[in-house]
Amino acid sequence: MELLAPLGVLAIIAAIVASLYNRLVALRQNRNNAYADIDVQLKARFDLIPNLVETVKGYAAHEKGVFEKVTQFRAKVSDAATAGERLEAEKGLGQALINLNAVAENYPDLKADQNFQKLMDELSDIENKLAAARRFFNNATSEYNTAIQQFPANLIAKYFGFKEEEFYEVSDEEREAVEKAPNAKFGHP
Repeated sequence: MELLAPLGVLAIIAAIVASLYNRLVALRQNRNNAYADIDVQLKARFDLIPNLVETVKGYAAHEKGVFEKVTQFRAKVSDAATAGERLEAEKGLGQALINLNAVAENYPDLKADQNFQKLMDELSDIENKLAAARRFFNNATSEYNTAIQQFPANLIAKYFGFKEEEFYEVSDEEREAVEKAPNAKFGHP
């Protein structure tokens, strides 16, 4: 009988540890899933870029520097070896797309082009989905980071190698570019 009490306590402790560990794993997987959602939207944007560049080139062929930047950052996205490198390249690509949009502002015929309007609508939709995916990712990161810092999960987290993860943050250049970006409305009253 005396042996059952310590075994019961050990069983309760083991159940608590297992429960906390499983919660941390679930939160980490939720964060990884949120990152995958961002990746899906970035891929959609990546695939749209060649059509957008070709459409704008037809009207603004002398804006070579802008096209080179878009192409350069698109290549960096493809060549990125790590998730961090890819996110940095994606940020640069976002800035280059803002510049491409600014160039388009100077060409009324381009803004009236139906293909361009369709591409810009698609890009706008993708950017909205991307913003939502980034918010979800940051929320999942916050939940995960909070869970690994709370007692007693922090003891389990440290023992099993769970570590604090970074948020998706917009760079100062990207934030500044968004603030300076023209308010373009293509074909919408």
